[in-house]
Amino acid sequence: MTELHEHLVLDKNAQDLLFREARTANTFSDEPVSEEQVAAIYDLVKYAPTSMNIQPLRILLVRTPAARERLVAHMADGNKAKTETAPLVAVLAYDPEFHENLPTQFPHFPGAQDVFKGQDHRFGAASLNASLQVGYFILGVRAAGLAAGPMTGFDAEGIDTEFFSESGYKTLVVVNIGRPGENSWFPRNPRLEHDKVVTTV
Repeated sequence: MTELHEHLVLDKNAQDLLFREARTANTFSDEPVSEEQVAAIYDLVKYAPTSMNIQPLRILLVRTPAARERLVAHMADGNKAKTETAPLVAVLAYDPEFHENLPTQFPHFPGAQDVFKGQDHRFGAASLNASLQVGYFILGVRAAGLAAGPMTGFDAEGIDTEFFSESGYKTLVVVNIGRPGENSWFPRNPRLEHDKVVTTV
């Protein structure tokens, strides 16, 4: 009988790295995450799709002790310790003024900027598409052989005020990044089976 993974073109080891064996990390080793690794991650995931190529995701890397302390102050209690000790923390946000880049990023539609400029619906478009990019970013972290610990337990308005008061970016997810440490995983929770999710009409 054919195994399901054999129906995919991607090598099984890569499938496992990105999905089956990948886990959300709660502890990390002391091994640093370099600027080159982050650049390679972004260089891979930037090619994934967004609506009208709007690319609203913005990434803030929190490296200095002072900046880390400022961020941790806005994290939920259960997320403070691991955010303090992760080798690298990224704040993933969206830029509600993403449309300013559309003349170069969507050049075949000269009116693209006007679809969003000054319009309230740009916030929903930015949030949705940046959330897609968050998923791509997590897969990129895994592709680099690292573990990601994405979190949504934090005071988003507090982080926005702390780090994005000038840019106007809006925080979506905070991600701890690094090599997994000891006792890094919780037991894996079950996933819904195909027939619970997929229907055909």
